[in-house]
Amino acid sequence: MGIVILCILLLDVLLSTTIAQTPQPYKPTDLILLNCGESSPRTSSDGRKWEAEAKSQYLPSTSQTSSTSRASEQDSSVVLVPYMTARVIHSKITYTFPVSSGAKFVRLYFYPATYSGLNKTTSFFSVAANRFTLLSNFSAYLTVSAPHASASIVKEFIVTVQDKQQLEIAFTPTPSSFAFINGIEIVSMPNGLYTKDMDDPYVYVRPGNPQTFYFDDTTALETVYRLNVGGRFVSSVKDSGLFRRWLEDSSYIFAAQFGVTHSAPDYVPIEYTNKTPAYVAPTDVYKTKRTMGKNSRINLNYNLTWLFSVDSGFTYLVRLHFCETESVKPGERVFFIFINNMTAEQDEDVMYWSGGTGVPVYKDFVVSVAGGSSGKEDLWLALHPNIDSGPKYADAILNGLEIFKLNRSDGDIAGPNPEPVAAPPKQLPISIKKTRGKRTLPLLIAIGAVIAALFAFSVFFCFFVRQRRKKMQSTQKSALPTERCRHFTLAEIRSATRNFDEQNLIGVGGFGNVYKGYHESVSMPVAIKRLNSSSEQGIREFRTEIEMLSRLRHVHLVPLIGYCDDRGEMILVYEYMPNGALQDHLYKTDSPPLPWKQRLEICIGAARGLHYLHSGTNHTIIHRDIKPTNILLDENWVAKVSDFGLSKVGPTSQTPVNTVVKGSFGYIDPEYCRRQKLTEKSDVYSFGVVLLEVLCARRPLIPTLPRDQVSLAEWGRSCYQRGTFDQIIDPYLKGDVAPECLKKFAEISYNCVHDIGSERPTMVDVVWGLEFALQLQEAAEKNRNGPDRVNFDREIPLLPRGDVVSSGEDDDNPFSGSRITLGASGTSTTLSYSDGARTDAVFSEIMNSAGR
Repeated sequence: MGIVILCILLLDVLLSTTIAQTPQPYKPTDLILLNCGESSPRTSSDGRKWEAEAKSQYLPSTSQTSSTSRASEQDSSVVLVPYMTARVIHSKITYTFPVSSGAKFVRLYFYPATYSGLNKTTSFFSVAANRFTLLSNFSAYLTVSAPHASASIVKEFIVTVQDKQQLEIAFTPTPSSFAFINGIEIVSMPNGLYTKDMDDPYVYVRPGNPQTFYFDDTTALETVYRLNVGGRFVSSVKDSGLFRRWLEDSSYIFAAQFGVTHSAPDYVPIEYTNKTPAYVAPTDVYKTKRTMGKNSRINLNYNLTWLFSVDSGFTYLVRLHFCETESVKPGERVFFIFINNMTAEQDEDVMYWSGGTGVPVYKDFVVSVAGGSSGKEDLWLALHPNIDSGPKYADAILNGLEIFKLNRSDGDIAGPNPEPVAAPPKQLPISIKKTRGKRTLPLLIAIGAVIAALFAFSVFFCFFVRQRRKKMQSTQKSALPTERCRHFTLAEIRSATRNFDEQNLIGVGGFGNVYKGYHESVSMPVAIKRLNSSSEQGIREFRTEIEMLSRLRHVHLVPLIGYCDDRGEMILVYEYMPNGALQDHLYKTDSPPLPWKQRLEICIGAARGLHYLHSGTNHTIIHRDIKPTNILLDENWVAKVSDFGLSKVGPTSQTPVNTVVKGSFGYIDPEYCRRQKLTEKSDVYSFGVVLLEVLCARRPLIPTLPRDQVSLAEWGRSCYQRGTFDQIIDPYLKGDVAPECLKKFAEISYNCVHDIGSERPTMVDVVWGLEFALQLQEAAEKNRNGPDRVNFDREIPLLPRGDVVSSGEDDDNPFSGSRITLGASGTSTTLSYSDGARTDAVFSEIMNSAGR
């Protein structure tokens, strides 16, 4: 008997523990579901009960200004409740909701159908809630007509009702138009869920170091995005009591690398805390996540990135949800958080921050999106491993994401309507009427004859095309250019990569995975870059790269051998570069450091390739993504510029190209960012950063360093101006860089990263200067052990820009100089071009810019 009682007690304890671990949903004080235009209560497909508007207390007598109506059609994706009935509004009406004070979700439901015979395309109206303008000149029809839009709309806002105040929602049609509303939902929420007190600031993300930002419950918000990252759609009834909808995130991932999704095992419960109560987000959000994957080498070469289209000219709250559900210790997984190419967090350590496995946390950031002419701008979120502290995993994670738009100072939170989709050409109707019987018969006969003729021609044409296709070779199947590159079939690509075997994986880029492959038709190994077919951005880059490289051939551009576009695949085939990318030999690598002279030669090669793009073709080609990972090295260490997916053809004149800012963190021209005007000098800036990386062997951005050293470009400029440039070089190079060569190299780098584009040199000047620096290095090495030997270890002051650093006669050339003093201890050696080093020989690459 005692054993039975003991078992019952143990079972009770287990049951109580299970119940305690199951979070209880939040019970809102106010919960209103108003089915507009409906006369009887209805239950929606998710089991929620909607109140009939006709019997509600919220709407005043509106017999003169509005009416009820039913939708004349129903899209297959649209549910009955609340979308099939509506209140049609002809002049301003106001719904009044006597609710408690505090923050409320206000959800407005719209289905743009035909109501009471009215033309849905002419419906434009505004919606206000208390003092906030939620929608202005809103068109539900244009909204659902946008690409990838749903047939119905739910607009969600957060509005705080103050003490002794009611919630009033007013609908005002635009003159000569009408408004409509299908459903209104009001749900109260816990205070402080999304807005904070003024003594609890948000992190404001801006260029440089983040600052603090304040807003409280006097601010209204619009929900723009809410995603369950790495998981499935979470419906409103599966939310934690607030009836929010969490969408999948896969549609918003940018580029080809999707990372890896992960679900928590059943034995790892989600343990909510006082800082993160159960109503913050449901367990379904915290039990799933997206990581970068297990391959640290690949993870270090890409960012896990999401891209969102938002209204320009507003400030946004970005909330990120995290939960470690794997066996990870503090400090073992640390990563950067970037928002709009700015550092929001540099050492995000979820386990350290949360304090345990299965403990959810969230972090808020505020960012402003500048105004643009189109009314829409991109908001970027990117994660990247931070390995400075030596974590166990080079990885990053994210479980959930929410983005909210904040109202402006005038209370306006409304954005513009989507641009109208271009309509197809109108077809002239064929009218057949009894009164035109005599004219109709001949017309019908003529039309029939035309149709018969067209049918016969179509049959003949299809037969002809089919026979011709059988005779065509597989290399002629694509509409893409094939003059200098061949078309590979998907079967050939699979054979070359052993069906994309991960053992052949050699890298990951913004485009996709890169594999080493072998093909019998090519007498050399090839690099095969495979696009993720769901990436729209990648498709544009795919076509851009083929169009660029099919026309270009140069010893310092990576050769494109061919491509494959079968069965929705987007694959590029290049000549394989055995020595990898330049970055692989600079830092965070097991490869031996490159000697200084070899680094100079690589820089010269890359500069020649870039000069050819700017000046060696009919139109200037701006690369837009110059960085060490896009400078590849062949078996002879010859540098070749690669990755032309972001390239842009410039105008024939000197006018800049207006374009959206694109590129890589740390390399983007600041003037390009400010003005959104692209010139070839933007490439010069990026190349200047590469020169500094080559000299210093460090990344372009390291947020953990002191503020003046975070940006390599800014630090390099500062050191040059102070005359301390020789103190920032790679320690491995100490004693190997000739002082005069370092002077010239420093001058070139400084000029390239000038903040003003017009002050930067052209690439022809850069090539000239680098080749001269190489001559200085070689001359110094030749005399290193001679009677007039050069002291490589001495520290020399590097003069600021504008001071004389050479005795050349051509003062207009920033890299001029024909007689340079290389000796030490008062002796000098003259470098003379008469000794087989004439300018026309040394710089022959410039004299003939034709591709080789």
